[in-house]
Amino acid sequence: MTQSAPPVLSVLPTRALVDEKFKVVVENLPPGSPVTLHSLHQSEDKDYWEAFGHYISDHRGVVSVAEDLSFGGTYTGTEVMGLLWSMRPVPGSRAGISWRKKNVCTPMLVNMSVYRGHLAEGFRDQCPLASVLIERWYLAPGVRRIDISEKGVRGTLFIPPGPGPFPGVLDMWGGGGGLLEYRSSLLASHGFASFALEYAKPGEMEKADVGLSYFETAFNILKDHPQVIPDRIGILGFCLGSIVAMYLVTESNVIKPLCCVSISGFHLAIPEFTVRGIHEFLGKHFNMIRVDENNHQIWRDMGPEILKDPSKKLNVEKINCPVLLVSGHDDQNFATVDYAEDLFQRMKATGKEHLLTSLQYPDAGHQIQPPFSPHCRASYSMSNAQKVMLLWGGQTKPHSDAQEDSWKKILAFLQHHLYSGITPKARM
Repeated sequence: MTQSAPPVLSVLPTRALVDEKFKVVVENLPPGSPVTLHSLHQSEDKDYWEAFGHYISDHRGVVSVAEDLSFGGTYTGTEVMGLLWSMRPVPGSRAGISWRKKNVCTPMLVNMSVYRGHLAEGFRDQCPLASVLIERWYLAPGVRRIDISEKGVRGTLFIPPGPGPFPGVLDMWGGGGGLLEYRSSLLASHGFASFALEYAKPGEMEKADVGLSYFETAFNILKDHPQVIPDRIGILGFCLGSIVAMYLVTESNVIKPLCCVSISGFHLAIPEFTVRGIHEFLGKHFNMIRVDENNHQIWRDMGPEILKDPSKKLNVEKINCPVLLVSGHDDQNFATVDYAEDLFQRMKATGKEHLLTSLQYPDAGHQIQPPFSPHCRASYSMSNAQKVMLLWGGQTKPHSDAQEDSWKKILAFLQHHLYSGITPKARM
């Protein structure tokens, strides 16, 4: 290529929350030049993730990712955020890895580069025409992070910036165990005091004897915090956490959440409710686990069998708060769409269907994360004290669309039910 000035790559904003869109533009290219835009990130586990798109500069020598087509790469078409959501482990990486932000006090660093020609490999062996380092944060400036360890409860509370007090959200993750903070910190960045709850160490879910009282105590810790509006608290659960969330809104006589969000979960009834009890219950149906051609475990066939027995389903007629369900049709872990349909029919039968909002996404899988998170179709997980490869499902593009759309609607749902009728003192 011959040009009077070197190519210029700009990414704006270079520092932003992970759910904010950026604008990627390359200038000073010769008209009609094939180039590859490439993103590279090293995770906290030291694994490299990348995405790339193939573009051709216009008559001005400009490529704008927001306006121009990618003709190939890890994504195609006009995709503003394709350089994030289509990220995948670089060739030669460890098998079965998934991407998670562990330390929310540090940014996700992404190196954006533009290369001459349409490349699909060997990026490290090439010299980029231009590069920019960007920061993607799960924690907005001014959000406070508070370690919680009281009354036997463990977790992290995130308080939004400003004088408060704020509505609260009890945030519960899935069956992998451990303390995950990145969704809670992002919720706090949008104006909700969010309590990321830990209820088992990683890989120890099968031994976790925490029951209903543990989650009720956590809810009350959040409610009693001076920066939280005590009668403006919702609960949000994903996977196993959504089973807990549905149990709380139907069976607890201690707490009364104002609303509930259930992501990739279902209304499972356990005779003596504990986290270990959930695993033991599912373990009785492990004969229904099958494997695909890659030897990845598929759990979703348990769902229809469980649905046949009314005693294995919660009395959802007891639900008295608005509930938002988020489900993917290609969820290979739980049959979440079947559960959503069953829940709707049962609530309709008692005249409570107005409390239920169901978001269902074709070709979305189980791992529905905050927007622009790299899609994980299958990864290693602990099951019965063994490390197995689980198939979560989803196709990358529609799954990413589901993550973006559902996050907007989750925030709007929480905003409507937790902020409605009050005037927040802090800026959102």
